[in-house]
Amino acid sequence: APATAPATETAAAPVVPAIAPIPASTDVHPFTIGELQAAALRDGGLETPNDNKTLAINKTKAEVDAVLTAAGLPTDKLSLSVQPLLVKTADKVLLFDTGAAALFGPTLGKLPATMATAGIDPASVTDIFITHAHGDHIGGLVTADGALAFPKAAVHISANEWAAMKANTQLAPIVTAITPKVVEFQPGSELIPGTVTAVDVKGHTPGHSAYTITSGEQSLLYIGDTAHHSVISVQHPDWTIAFDGDAPTAEASRKALIDSAAASGQRIFAVHFPFPGVGKFTKTGDVTVWTPE
Repeated sequence: APATAPATETAAAPVVPAIAPIPASTDVHPFTIGELQAAALRDGGLETPNDNKTLAINKTKAEVDAVLTAAGLPTDKLSLSVQPLLVKTADKVLLFDTGAAALFGPTLGKLPATMATAGIDPASVTDIFITHAHGDHIGGLVTADGALAFPKAAVHISANEWAAMKANTQLAPIVTAITPKVVEFQPGSELIPGTVTAVDVKGHTPGHSAYTITSGEQSLLYIGDTAHHSVISVQHPDWTIAFDGDAPTAEASRKALIDSAAASGQRIFAVHFPFPGVGKFTKTGDVTVWTPE
């Protein structure tokens, strides 16, 4: 008779992940940050003419065309994506920015449908982190009838940004709706211990904030509107953007963040870069480029 195989220890039962993964689709790009489950959620996109009135307003069209052509992009228009970020922890559902809702027309405002595709109930969102108060980031906070789109979520906004929001009469309907839910923070504060920390990125708006999301040894930096275009903003951070409230400060902030992230290998989530907006800044010689995952 053949020799009996030596006894072995019974294999341990497989470990069931504590956080259920998010299903992928055309508009939902799931990924992980350490033990956290995350997903880019498509809200839509914007197109603007390449006429030096929005991006690179201190340059000529020929200069912009050369950069776009070298990157294999068309020179007649500039395209920006909009994708908020969802992160699931063991006991929380976090949403970073909320898309535009109806504020920018029919090419944006898909977040509610995208969340449904991802199996995320708006009422399950526990915390919302707003980078700044431009419409394509805060429009989705409320429904068409002015109710809270995420009725149970705390809304984290930097103190300076919240003050500016309250002073802007155009934002009064949103401000009124979210006031009971707002949690102000000082720039650079730790907001969820060990998981979410605000990063002060000055210049775009009075209280613009990026966010670092951490799990164990891994982290992701959600840059908000530090950079808008994955080629122009990255290769030429000093080219002026019309959306920046304090352009010289924003340009210095943009260059500093991109240089620091390229040097450290920091993983990035860019809300306006081509979907899904996850990648790194990498430097070759004197040129820094966006390298998507």
